[in-house]
Amino acid sequence: MHIRAVFQKEQLGHIGGAHRRWWTLGAVAFGLFMIMLDNTVVNVALPTIQRELGLSLAELEWVVTGYALTFAAFMLTGGKLADLLGRRRIFVAGLVVFTVASLLCGLADSPGLLIAWRIAQGVGAAMMNPATLSIIAAAFPPNERGRAIGLWAGVSALALAIGPLIGGLLTEHVGWGWIFFVNVPVGVVAIAASYLFIDETRDTSEVQRLDVPGLVTSGVGLFALTYALIQANTYGWASARILTAFAIAVVGLVAFVIIEMRSRVPMLDLSLFRNPTFSGANTAMLLIALAMFGVFFFVSLYMQQILGYSPVKAGLVFVPMTVLIILVAPQAGRFSDNLGARWIVGAGLTLVSVSLVLFSRLGVAATVTDILPGLLFGGVCMDMSMAPTTAAAMASVPVDKAGVGSAVLNSMRQVGGSIGIAVMGAIVAHVLSSSLAAGDPRPVAFVHGFQSSLRVAAAIALAGALTAVLLIRRIPSPEPRLAAESP
Repeated sequence: MHIRAVFQKEQLGHIGGAHRRWWTLGAVAFGLFMIMLDNTVVNVALPTIQRELGLSLAELEWVVTGYALTFAAFMLTGGKLADLLGRRRIFVAGLVVFTVASLLCGLADSPGLLIAWRIAQGVGAAMMNPATLSIIAAAFPPNERGRAIGLWAGVSALALAIGPLIGGLLTEHVGWGWIFFVNVPVGVVAIAASYLFIDETRDTSEVQRLDVPGLVTSGVGLFALTYALIQANTYGWASARILTAFAIAVVGLVAFVIIEMRSRVPMLDLSLFRNPTFSGANTAMLLIALAMFGVFFFVSLYMQQILGYSPVKAGLVFVPMTVLIILVAPQAGRFSDNLGARWIVGAGLTLVSVSLVLFSRLGVAATVTDILPGLLFGGVCMDMSMAPTTAAAMASVPVDKAGVGSAVLNSMRQVGGSIGIAVMGAIVAHVLSSSLAAGDPRPVAFVHGFQSSLRVAAAIALAGALTAVLLIRRIPSPEPRLAAESP
């Protein structure tokens, strides 16, 4: 067995040679593409799912936020497990969970089952995602890491962008269940590629343990906050149920911070935030997601329910943005290596704000040519923001803490996305109710709410640009050695 393992390692060395790390990036990209695709592939199918399963608007929001929120809540634990037990091991375990949950989502025949299996998908994604960045950080030297992370961000952004098109094609011509079934063969290939091309690494710098109290308090706090935002228009903002949910959220999140400050081996190492670049990059990522995730959700509803587009036509509208994502993402990562991330992120988030302002001008009779300028700006600015932000955050933490560092960054994105959908939903629902009460037709009322939420999102993106310019700096990162094992 040992001889065979040595032979396999030598053969892989011949296959990859000095470029083995790029094969590693390719293996990671398979799994990454699958989990990021799932963030948006569902969006175009939402009206069909709502119609066939009889979902309310709140349940429809939970189909998306249940996944994203669980993703965020378990991300830090996933990063800790990756550092503790091995990055490849946890990455593959997450692939298995995600693939099985995808199969069960496609088979779901009720709102409760679909939401439950979406939550299970989030757990699998939370195990996989932080491991992807820490595997990259371990495999690439500092002078190539920005480019590698740029490609990583490009795969993420590409999956987010083409998700609506794939979702539209599958929903219209095969059935909405296939937006989940398609993950199964991809997951199988990703598992095989992981064992072939990814070396096992872990953090051996100190005693490690799981932070269960931190996991519980952060999870309870985030779920309570999202529940309050989504259900507030159903039960009333001043109702006992919603006020109690907000109170639980505050108590849970404050308790989480206190626990992490006092823990000997915390799930979230708060000392990382003493570095202004790490703090600035994570805040910028939170604000990018807060501004943009709700856009993908509501633009899909807007195009199908207000403009009357088919799922395929709604998906095709996103294609120009996909092309820009393919072209810009690697360059953004390379520029961050040479110029630093500060002004690139600032400019990118400013363009995010511009694109959202353009979207806010859309009305009940918008055409494709009205929609495209905002999407084209979105394709450029999302890339200009995500890759350099990620590179800046990862450069500010030691490589042996890459698992937790990447988990924090990805948690910020998922938390921002979950809350962004909930906040946009709350604004849309509130303005929709007011407009209907004033006698406006329902399509006009929906558009008024949609426009208001986009203006708020534009202001959030602009705040992110200011944060990046003020806090992100170019700092050399320490390079401690990693303990490596034979695959």
